Amino acid sequence: MKNAYSRIAGTGRGLPEKILTNQDLEKMVETSDEWIRSRTGIERRHIAADHETNLDFCEQAARNAMQAAGVGPGDIDLVIVGTTTPDQVFPNMGCLLQRRLGIHGCTAFSLEAACTGFIYALDIADKYIRTGSAKCALIVGGETLSRMTDWSDRGTCVLFGDGAGAVVLEAAEQPGIISTHLHADGKYADLLYFPSGVSKGFDDLKSGKDFIRMSGNEVFKVAVTKLGEIVTETLQANNMTADKLDWLIPHQANLRIIEATARKLKLPMERVILTVQDHGNTSTASVPMALDVAVRDGRVQRGQTLLLEAFGGGFTWGSALIRY
Repeated sequence: MKNAYSRIAGTGRGLPEKILTNQDLEKMVETSDEWIRSRTGIERRHIAADHETNLDFCEQAARNAMQAAGVGPGDIDLVIVGTTTPDQVFPNMGCLLQRRLGIHGCTAFSLEAACTGFIYALDIADKYIRTGSAKCALIVGGETLSRMTDWSDRGTCVLFGDGAGAVVLEAAEQPGIISTHLHADGKYADLLYFPSGVSKGFDDLKSGKDFIRMSGNEVFKVAVTKLGEIVTETLQANNMTADKLDWLIPHQANLRIIEATARKLKLPMERVILTVQDHGNTSTASVPMALDVAVRDGRVQRGQTLLLEAFGGGFTWGSALIRY
């Protein structure tokens, strides 16, 4: 199909059964439910059990999205997984997910753009379909951030959760993905990062060095600024005003950041999809999971206009304007 567009045909999510509440955290570190809720909006988060991995949640999300889209393994001709917590260094998560799902032969890879990974993957898949290189793409964002979290650090351990979200993107005659906008700036790398890796070498986890590190106040300031800029950029690029949006579906990192973005758009919070209270910050899984929640509970309807946006370590940030 020449000059094809892409549209979201189905959504899905996968979550661990184990739930860690703020009250549970009160027993682990010096914190309180009131402190966590007032500063982040988070009330609970899902945490992987010892026998569970990121791939388990990615598979669950992918199967749910494929079922919703009415497609099987033979229909998928592109697999992209956004993640910072792959099961293995290689094969990549796209290949591992292919094997789980019985998908053979098509392009499959993973990418790492921290919390913006799903938006990056959506952008790439949309371009594959628009150029005719693919007709049916499976895009997944999945994380097990609990494996990178210092559970003795009250500044970060209250924030993160595990899970995965997925969409099936199909070729269409009318645009579903209207536009995508991606940015990054490595000068902020030291504000939010994981200190080691394969080439640098891993420190002993018990040394307290190999955990997520974050300068919370600085991250907050840059996130609010960059997300404000990108929503303006997205609307201007499409000659739109915010009142034409049906829903804002933001990265679920912090309620105060989400509220600041909504104020920038002059959108009432009733038109913002919120799952941060239930999932915490699941990095690149958060936007597709929030989308799936809103699709399945009936808030997001076909024909509505959605603005997806995310911001993450790197820093990376991005948006997607979608007609669902």
